[in-house]
Formats: sequence, C-alpha cells, structure tokens
Amino acid sequence: MNKLYVVGIGPGSAEDMTLRATKALENADVIVGYQVYNDLVRPLFPDKEYLQTPMRQETQRCQMAIDTALAGKITAMICSGDAGVYGMASLVLELSEGIRDIDVEIVPGVTAALSGGALLGAPLGHDFAVISLSDALTPWEMIEQRLRLSAKAGLCLAIYNPASHKRPDYLKRACEILLEYLPPETACGVAANIGRENEFSKTMTLEELKNYPADMFTTVFVGSASTRISGEKLITPRGYRSKEDKDA
Repeated sequence: MNKLYVVGIGPGSAEDMTLRATKALENADVIVGYQVYNDLVRPLFPDKEYLQTPMRQETQRCQMAIDTALAGKITAMICSGDAGVYGMASLVLELSEGIRDIDVEIVPGVTAALSGGALLGAPLGHDFAVISLSDALTPWEMIEQRLRLSAKAGLCLAIYNPASHKRPDYLKRACEILLEYLPPETACGVAANIGRENEFSKTMTLEELKNYPADMFTTVFVGSASTRISGEKLITPRGYRSKEDKDA
C-alpha cells in the first residue's frame, strides 16, 4: 500500500512539532509543501527529497503529493499548524477519494489558535470560535455573518488571516462589526511569528485592535465578556473558582 502522510508541523519551531509529526517526516522519502514550510523543516531533515509549488497552487501541490506516493515513495505533505485547520488535509482526501492503493494518514499539529493562545496566556479558556478573514474561498458576507453570530453568542474568537496586502482593512472591518455587539474595552490580543524569529504578542482592547497593523503572520484573539487582561496575559476563566466559592 502506498503511503501518504498529511502532517501538521505546528507553528514553525522544532520544539512545537509533535513527536508523531517528527516520526512521520523521518519515515518519509519525499516531503511536499509550500516553500516557506519546506524551509522550516529542511534543517531538521536535510537528506529528504523536497518538492514544492508556489502559493495559490494548493490543488497542484496536493496532486503532486498523491502522484509521488502512488509512484512508490513514502510521501509527507506538510502544512503549518494543523493540517486539518485551514490546511491541506481535506483537499488531499478529496483528491485521493476512490483511489484504493493509497493509505492517507492525517497527522495532527499545534494550530495557531493554541500556540498563539499560549503566548498570550489563556484567552481560549472557555467556548470559542475560529474564523478566517480571508475571502479567497469564502464570501465576505458569510464571514461577516459568522462574526456577528459569534459575538452575539458570547464566544471568544481566534481570527486567522486578519489582513494582507490585498486586504489591509479587513481586521478593521471585522472589529467594527464586533463593536456592534461588544464593548470597546473588550480584552483582546495578537500573536505574530509564532514559534519563529521575531515572535511577538501583545494585549489590547477591541477599540485598539481596530487600528492594529496585522498581517498574514498574525493571529488575533477577541475575548468574551469574562475575558480580562492581567499584566501581559489574557485570561478567560473556565469558572472553577466561582463554582468553588458557591460550593464552599
């Protein structure tokens, strides 16, 4: 049976890659990925064969990985964070659907909501939603609806792809929507270049977040009514202390 791993490599540092992901890459003959991701793992696995396609060629990249595996080489398709969270896992499974002589194994990784949340403390300590502001594959009207419903539901938010050169004002537009439902002093934070050089995190209010110069390497966190800023950290209580006080 031909083997294809779809591997989430985490935020970028070797320390944040899971042991299972490391073993899959060690076992692979060929590693396939976007150039930036290949460059992250190449120092760890210098003897592997590497294949890549540019950004915006995700279908071609996944098909390349499938074809390489079908040629008899153990192949690993790599994605940043988790392969199943805005990654290539679903596309690989779609493209390989119905092919009997390939074994696709999805290897989970640490997604930016978790690694960025850890930098900021505990912003996702209770129920939360994950939303991407990229409208490349999702209409903005649907993104806007999801922002509104999440805010109305009182969920914390982890926001991916908050801005780019083509979308410089999307985070501001998102914040303006959230401000229709949330107070300006709502506790928020950003985490950038997670697990890489120039790693950075900062807490701020929702009103301040509206004008923050985020980019594609930034993950944004918007707190709920119970989230608070403590020093340089965000805390969203799960409710343990209040329950203990009631039981006392």
